[in-house]
Amino acid sequence: MTYRIQRSTRTDAAVFALSGELDHEHTERLQELLDIETQGRIFLDLKDVTLVDRETVQFLARVEAAGVRIVNCPHYVRSWIVAENRRTRRLNEDAET
Repeated sequence: MTYRIQRSTRTDAAVFALSGELDHEHTERLQELLDIETQGRIFLDLKDVTLVDRETVQFLARVEAAGVRIVNCPHYVRSWIVAENRRTRRLNEDAET
C-alpha cells in the first residue's frame, strides 16, 4: 500500500500533504505527528489521497472537530465525513436518552 506524508510550513501553520491510500495504520502515524506539532494551526491537504477506509474517515472527522483544517478533500471523502458526523451525533443523542 503506497502512502506518503509531506510536511511543510506556512507563516503560522503546518501543512501535511497526504497522498496515496490511507488506512488505520497510517492514521496512527499521522496522529503521532499531529501530537508533537508545535506550529499554530494545522492543515491536512488530501488532494492526492486515492483511497480511505472507515477508520480513516472517523479519524478525519475527529481531528477536524478538534480544529485541524482539511483542505482539497475529495468529494467522496467529504461526503463520508459528513455522514460519519451525523451517525456519531445520532449515537450520542440516543445515549443521552
